[in-house]
Amino acid sequence: MTDRKTLLRQFKRSYKATPRPAGVFVARHRPTGRLLVGRSADLTAILNRHRAELKMGLHPVKALQEDWNAGTEDAFEFEALDTLLPPESDTNWKPEDDLRTLESLWFEKLKSERVPLYTDRPKK
Repeated sequence: MTDRKTLLRQFKRSYKATPRPAGVFVARHRPTGRLLVGRSADLTAILNRHRAELKMGLHPVKALQEDWNAGTEDAFEFEALDTLLPPESDTNWKPEDDLRTLESLWFEKLKSERVPLYTDRPKK
């Protein structure tokens, strides 16, 4: 029989070996349609981080924080716009250049569609 510590070690190893989806995300203020667009090598973690910063009142984008404070959590939607998975053949893949390009493409698309954006972006 496998003991609890062995199972936990196996789970941790499996979790660490699982590739995280990288990509471009948005935080959308539903009442105004205003978007914060960003990129991350770990989409799940960054979306959770933005929610936590907003809940604590510490988000670096002041206009976004003000909208959060003025409404409710339900007024916001967080989602991935585009994801990148690491290539199976390249174990040393660094997504930053690809993410920067993908984020720029999304900014251009949203600007051309005249989607309102939060202009001050968090530092990376």
